[in-house]
Amino acid sequence: MGRNPAVFRQGPAHHAAVVPPESKAKRIKVKQIRSGIGHADTMRRTLKALGLAHHQMVVELPNNASVRGMITKVRHLVEVSPA
Repeated sequence: MGRNPAVFRQGPAHHAAVVPPESKAKRIKVKQIRSGIGHADTMRRTLKALGLAHHQMVVELPNNASVRGMITKVRHLVEVSPA
C-alpha cells in the first residue's frame, strides 16, 4: 500500500518556519510554538541557544547565516516573522 498523498506532506510549506533570506530583513522575530519535550537533545540545546526558554516565548534575533541555520534545525518547533 502506498502513502496517501493528502496526508503525506513534505517541504517548506508544511513547516511553520520559513526562513527569510538575509537580504530582506535585518532582524527577525522567532516564536516557539511547540515544546522541545520529546525531541532530541540537540534540538533542545538549539532552542536554548536561540534564547527560547519556554512555549510561546518570542525573541528578536539578527538575520544572519548562523541564526538561519539554527532555525532550520528546529523549524517545526518555531514560527518566524520579520521584526
